[in-house]
Amino acid sequence: MNVIWIVSDTVRRKDVGVYGNKKIRTPNIDALSAKSVRFDRHYGASFPTMPTRADFMTGKWTLSFMQWTPIPPGHVLLAELLRDKADVNTSAVVDTPFFIRDGMNYDRGFTTFIEIPDHYFVAKGGYNPPHSPYRKLLERRPQHPLDSDCFAPKTFTKAMEWLTLNYQEHFFLYIDTWDPHEPWNAPHYYTEPYWPGYDGEVIMPFYQHWREMPGFTEEQLKKAHAAYCGEISMVDAWIGYLLRQVEYMGLMENTAIIFTTDHGFYFGEHGIFGKMVFAREGEDKGAWARSPLYEEACAIPLTIYVPGVAPGVYSGLTSAVDLMPTILDLFDQEIPSYVEGKSLLQAVKDPSKPGRDYVITSCPLINAGDTDQLVDHILRKCVVPSMATVTNEEWSLLHDCEPGGSELYNLKADPDQQNNVIGEHPDIARELHKYLVDFMRETNVPQRLQEPRLELNI
Repeated sequence: MNVIWIVSDTVRRKDVGVYGNKKIRTPNIDALSAKSVRFDRHYGASFPTMPTRADFMTGKWTLSFMQWTPIPPGHVLLAELLRDKADVNTSAVVDTPFFIRDGMNYDRGFTTFIEIPDHYFVAKGGYNPPHSPYRKLLERRPQHPLDSDCFAPKTFTKAMEWLTLNYQEHFFLYIDTWDPHEPWNAPHYYTEPYWPGYDGEVIMPFYQHWREMPGFTEEQLKKAHAAYCGEISMVDAWIGYLLRQVEYMGLMENTAIIFTTDHGFYFGEHGIFGKMVFAREGEDKGAWARSPLYEEACAIPLTIYVPGVAPGVYSGLTSAVDLMPTILDLFDQEIPSYVEGKSLLQAVKDPSKPGRDYVITSCPLINAGDTDQLVDHILRKCVVPSMATVTNEEWSLLHDCEPGGSELYNLKADPDQQNNVIGEHPDIARELHKYLVDFMRETNVPQRLQEPRLELNI
């Protein structure tokens, strides 16, 4: 068995056709899903970008013991296990720009590691948020970009080149593209179906509550979402090119294909434009403010194609930490005892298998006043403790250490999370909170980080 694992950054589950969106154009992802098992209750674990990749590579809940940092010594990564124990040709083609910068070492174990450099958006130490002086580099982006100017096309092209040279070997190919991460500037023909007459304007998210931003309009918010949808369609197009090559090479008979993402995004839902919230004013301006993780950020797409396995839908709860052991299982490798994820291969083969009792989605756990690297290499102060979301079959608890800040939603009756019912169902909130407490103890979260989270202050 070979494995191709495709990660496309910041793909909202609600913006993929196979999950019910009738307007989005994702025919290739939908066609792959039609041959695969689609996971309808899959959730991110450590949030956001690189914490998720740490989960991917280790199979552990890394939010419990690390931030956006290099993977600590002593952790054996997926590619190392495959290369050294299964004699697999391990390759990664990535344009997400943090895998190896500043000693991040997420390339460990890959026989071939190809990084597509970001010439437009990254400078001097990492991703440049809206307030960064390096944001002027956006001016260097082409006004009318071609596919060849964009990250996903470059990355999939290089991955296809690698396949051309190595498809006859026993391989693991990891493909990671930052698209549709902002800035959203796909070639215009991808965006025009969602915004007729699109003029190429790049609207950047400001990671705050959009109604509080002077001069920013709902029309601009919708235009930004249209450009984001254009990027999803661009990624879909290039997944299609890759899949056609895989079919021509005869690899569909012996190659598993995984498609997923790291987290979602808010385009106005819950008042937020971004994936987290910056403080706007005073001495804490630019620090992290209260940043709840609702379904738009936590619930993510996952499809797994395994040759010879009937397509279907899996409705049990699963987590991003489960993918690493799944890949080991696909290669018929023993899953080490230190891996905290659970292989999904049996769920793929038999969708009636039960899922997890609950899942946790959270930024690396931090307390008020701490500094952290949550979206890049820049240390920022956190005005409030980080929040954690606990999800079970029916309910979602957004735990806030601050009194009165926690929220509870019935996902079956209120999937858009509009009606906080924690006051009506405190016992259910406490049940979910107990999951969080048990999780912190089981994953050895430092006591200073456990302390503020041991109580549910309704």
